Amino acid sequence: MGSLRFDYDIIVHGGGLAGSSLALALGRAGWRVLSIEPNPPTPEPIQDPDQWQTRIYAFAPRPWGWLAGLQVFVPEQRFQPVTRMVVKGDAAGRIVFAADEVPLPYLAVIAEAETVRTALWTALYACATVDCVTEAAASLRACAVDWEGVTVEAHDGRNWRARLLVGAEGRRSWVRHVAGIRAEIHPYHHHAVVANFETEKGHDQTAFQWFREDGVLAYLPLPGNRVSIVWSTSPSHAEALLAMDAATLASTVAEAGERVLGRLSLRTPPQAFPLSLLRCERVVGKRTVVIGDAAHGIHPLSGHGINLGFNDAAELAALLGSAESGKDPGDPVLLARYERRRFEEPFLLQTVTDALAKGFAWDNPLLRWTRNCGMSLVDHLPFVKRRLVRYATLAQ
Repeated sequence: MGSLRFDYDIIVHGGGLAGSSLALALGRAGWRVLSIEPNPPTPEPIQDPDQWQTRIYAFAPRPWGWLAGLQVFVPEQRFQPVTRMVVKGDAAGRIVFAADEVPLPYLAVIAEAETVRTALWTALYACATVDCVTEAAASLRACAVDWEGVTVEAHDGRNWRARLLVGAEGRRSWVRHVAGIRAEIHPYHHHAVVANFETEKGHDQTAFQWFREDGVLAYLPLPGNRVSIVWSTSPSHAEALLAMDAATLASTVAEAGERVLGRLSLRTPPQAFPLSLLRCERVVGKRTVVIGDAAHGIHPLSGHGINLGFNDAAELAALLGSAESGKDPGDPVLLARYERRRFEEPFLLQTVTDALAKGFAWDNPLLRWTRNCGMSLVDHLPFVKRRLVRYATLAQ
């Protein structure tokens, strides 16, 4: 791909977790990459052990291992492996998943989004074949595609030409829009309330999830006696939670979580955001492809939004292989192959989590009894549980 007619082989528009990991993987494979991100992370990660960000992700084993393979390392004191998960229904239903039953070293790793992003960008800046453009005016405003490449223009007037343009800018993707890729957004009419708490009791590397009448509550363990919570609930209940003082909110969250970790103390201000399902009719266009949240949006009860994005990046990087292969990264046959390979996993996860979210939202006595009995039955079927764990951790 050494033609002088091209400034780069690939342009990645968006430097979040999915976009920066793809740019790094491609750069390490020898491709000439331009990464455009008007809001890069701060150069230094948080060092204070008592200071934690609210935006927390659960990373599945495969994506976390892929980061390690890219030599992206997060400080040990900033992430927490999960080896056990307890899921409870809105009656007596209960399932317990354990990593050693599969076996896996862990079910997930809980870490701050921006800490992982900082580690990725540290590696990105050090990669000789990747150029990073981080000025606010460098975001793209125009795009022209022809049979052999794509030319883009930034708001500041600069333009670049490459063989492939990747959109990784999130749900409001500009690349998706200019590529003519139609996206359907279905609101859940729920909000996710997130906050971090200090706990009276240790979590023992255990995550908890409750399917309640007022929504889905999750405790995600952090290093030390800390947890990050995600409470998916109605807009009115979310508003009420945000209006509570720190002590009342801590008591409310502890009570909703059956006080499994004792008393809670609020450590970060709560935040809330609306939930929706996003599905694209396709994820590739002419010399364009969208990945991560630009390609699919999922209910947070699965915990896999970011993992789908990493798997998108890993799959595309694997298909392109080394720059020495001489492949055209915008080849429509190659992009069609990528689209086929990345259809099943997001579709199945979206379908299952959508059904769970809607199923537990229905306040029907018979349905409540059926789903809780089903959970308890599965808890006594080791083979089924192992299959569920492998599916839930994307290790199938």
